[in-house]
Amino acid sequence: MFTGIIAEQGEVVSIERDGAGSATLVLTAPESSRDLGLGGSLAVNGVCLTATSIEDGRVTVDVMGETLERTTIGELGPGASVNLERCVPAGGRLDGHVVQGHVDGVGALAEREDQGAWHRLRFSVPPRLARYIAEKGSIAVDGVSLTVTAVSPAAEAEPWFEVGLIPTTLADTGLGTKNTGDRVNLEVDVLAKYTERLLAFAPEARA
Repeated sequence: MFTGIIAEQGEVVSIERDGAGSATLVLTAPESSRDLGLGGSLAVNGVCLTATSIEDGRVTVDVMGETLERTTIGELGPGASVNLERCVPAGGRLDGHVVQGHVDGVGALAEREDQGAWHRLRFSVPPRLARYIAEKGSIAVDGVSLTVTAVSPAAEAEPWFEVGLIPTTLADTGLGTKNTGDRVNLEVDVLAKYTERLLAFAPEARA
């Protein structure tokens, strides 16, 4: 489990695809690799990946086809900056919110407005995910835990949500350099997904 509090910015060294539809990603992670063992979990732009090799501050991970299809990992190239977070230890502080590292879909930056001390960002969201996003609720954008400040009406054909970024978030995560049209990984609040699933079985439970 993660909390959406980014520990450092890593950099992609290489990404190599194989003939089976998967890929191998190598990235720099000088801080995160210090307590990361083989088989350990590392969130890369919000995607939980498993370390298969660690050497001199570099981490290698395997990326399966499902992950390449559902996230932006396959769009990364050498030199790209990525948000990194190690999994939270038992008893650790939950400074953000519960983040699983299981990306639900990909959105895009639709608007960006400088408010002086902070920035307002509006992201488009796949219609199937809009129902899980609530004003003042939590969402992970490229692995960053954020509070939703506004959402589109339920009947909106092209749904969106907005967040506000403080200077620390702008400086310490990749969201500070995102441009209009850039795609991002989205993970909605897991509680909303479980609630919907439970309600789907409610009639059977009462029968």
